[in-house]
Amino acid sequence: MKKIIFCNLFLIAFSLSAQDIDMAKMDSLFAVVEENQKGMGSVTISKYGEIIYQNSIGFSDLDNQVRNTENTKFRIGSISKTFTAAVIMQLVEEGKLQLDTKLAEFFPDIPNAFEITVEDLLRHQSGLFNFTNKKEYLEYLEESKTKEELLEIFIANGTVSKPGEKNEYSNTNYVLLSFIAEDVDSSSLKDILEKRIVAPLQLQNTYFGGKINTANSEAFSYRKKGKWIPTSETDTSIPMGAGGVVSTPSDLTTFFTALFSGEVVKPEMLEEMKAMPNKFGIGLFSYPFADKIFYGHDGGIDGFSSIAIYNPEDGLSVAYLSNAGEFSINDMLRGVLSIYYEENYDIPEFATTIDIPAEELEKFTGTYSSEGFPLKLSIFAEEGVLMGQGSGQPPFPLEAYAQNKFQYAPADLKLEFFVEEDKVIVLQAGNSTELTREVE
Repeated sequence: MKKIIFCNLFLIAFSLSAQDIDMAKMDSLFAVVEENQKGMGSVTISKYGEIIYQNSIGFSDLDNQVRNTENTKFRIGSISKTFTAAVIMQLVEEGKLQLDTKLAEFFPDIPNAFEITVEDLLRHQSGLFNFTNKKEYLEYLEESKTKEELLEIFIANGTVSKPGEKNEYSNTNYVLLSFIAEDVDSSSLKDILEKRIVAPLQLQNTYFGGKINTANSEAFSYRKKGKWIPTSETDTSIPMGAGGVVSTPSDLTTFFTALFSGEVVKPEMLEEMKAMPNKFGIGLFSYPFADKIFYGHDGGIDGFSSIAIYNPEDGLSVAYLSNAGEFSINDMLRGVLSIYYEENYDIPEFATTIDIPAEELEKFTGTYSSEGFPLKLSIFAEEGVLMGQGSGQPPFPLEAYAQNKFQYAPADLKLEFFVEEDKVIVLQAGNSTELTREVE
């Protein structure tokens, strides 16, 4: 359910038909990612609802060598929020809820519940602490949680700001919206999604998820630790409508096309969703490309990463769902769109990684920090792999690409160690930060 930050991509503003796509080059992009074991997943591009390109790479089940296909179902993480937002807006249309309805009408014990509105929740401006940022979250994410247990967690976590004061992404908001929808509609979130969105749009492979079932073409997710290894499997009772939906890329392009065609909510409701006074829409974010604007959402849960976007002018929808990745979703999307719009784009050449003997990894280990840096970075060796972990976050593997230089490609993170000086330079998103190793 993490929020993935995307850099702006700059595209030429013109529309292409299906036959104009450089299919060979598009295929080459995915082939090189797979051949270099940099990612696994599936992509669909559609134009005005017609699929014009599909491709799948890697495996949905590595142990049994089951390959990803166009029908493989992935957990879509925070793209689930767009579905939840659409449901809430339908309830507003029906007069069963108002955007200015106070949270206290449902959950008065939540901090600031008498001030927080439904719209505050939808736009991530409630000020409620994001419960998935808590260190303890990692300890229970695979356990089933009841509504009452989650509410207790939200109450205990408190707030980070006053309602409406600022926008700050919080999964807490959309779990609460899920509970509100269930209360107003008098049915489960699973049934709400089915009757309000899935059935009307005839989505064949979209539903509220449960335990991953490979017999139903559902994918496991993986992370790299020398080789691909299985990740945790979050119990979907926890993310609810913030990250519990399962889908395919083709279903997502159908959903977003329908949403922007007025088939899900009325045009005036869609305009409310698209409005972004502080860069936060209602279940939507904007992705600018030159003089065009794409709308959509991205997300991640366990080892899954996802992005689904739509451009109203071109009727173009792109969805890429990944169940393992070292080539970032941002880079994959940039490649797909650059090829589609015939930008200058070179198929990536991946740097060769180098092997560092296990006994040499110890010299990099320790806890690194800096005044003003928001977290401490722990570096440790585990089963012959150098690992990193930010305080309160899950650990991640590091690959050596040069002497004393390591990277975690999915987050576009690079670390350059200066062992004798007890420091590391952290490079990410164009920023450079120097951290010092703490004395034990």
